[in-house]
Amino acid sequence: MKRFVQVGLLVLGGLGLLHSALFTDEYLRYVKEGMRPLLVASGVLLVVLGVAEAWAAPPEEGHGPDGHGPGGRDPEGQEERGPEGHGHEHGAVPRVAWLLFLPVLSLLFYAPPALGSYTASREPAKAVAVQEDAFDPLPATSPLPITLTDFTQRVQQDRSRAIEGRAVVMTGFVTPAPEKQDGWYLTRIVVNCCAADASSVKVLVQGIAAPRADTWVNVTGTWRGSGALGTSSAAVTLEARGVQKVRKPSNAYMDALPLTS
Repeated sequence: MKRFVQVGLLVLGGLGLLHSALFTDEYLRYVKEGMRPLLVASGVLLVVLGVAEAWAAPPEEGHGPDGHGPGGRDPEGQEERGPEGHGHEHGAVPRVAWLLFLPVLSLLFYAPPALGSYTASREPAKAVAVQEDAFDPLPATSPLPITLTDFTQRVQQDRSRAIEGRAVVMTGFVTPAPEKQDGWYLTRIVVNCCAADASSVKVLVQGIAAPRADTWVNVTGTWRGSGALGTSSAAVTLEARGVQKVRKPSNAYMDALPLTS
């Protein structure tokens, strides 16, 4: 691969990482927030390597390994021949190498959308961790801001049934439920490291028609699902009494409390 291609890939790749991590929140579509310093360091390293590659002196021109002129030609301008009489052309860039510029340029000019309802509808809801210690008392706030994970734990694990009859408010995006399912899902996608290991947390919403898929909403309601509250048989369902559209959070890959006034 010719030097200018190597330099271009290194520098553009580094600039793309720096642009995503320093000047926008687009990096949050790929990795967790804590990975930002590593992205910045990687971007700086790629730019430095590209500059170093460009600064390095090119091979001495005018002399081939056997004393012929540049490009493997003899002094009379004839193309150098191999043992079988075929000509040799060295240093050409393979055509497929140019395709490497596409993902590099996408970091600068186009960021793929974050994972959403299409991904969430094709995988089961994430199994929440078991709460080993006793649950803390719920604040008296009404409606109570709560994450989808905490709501799921309260419904299926809190034997004190503190969530019963409590009005709660949660934030997530809309995921259509299967046709046989009554209602739709309020969803959050959570990542451990990057988008490749993403999993979803879902709460079935009933009582209100579903907004358009991938719409971010605050949903207010109470638990009125089937099964015994405080046990694994309890359905993670919310009987909604209000839905409000909200702005998509900058960090969409976490299960956070809703922003309420």
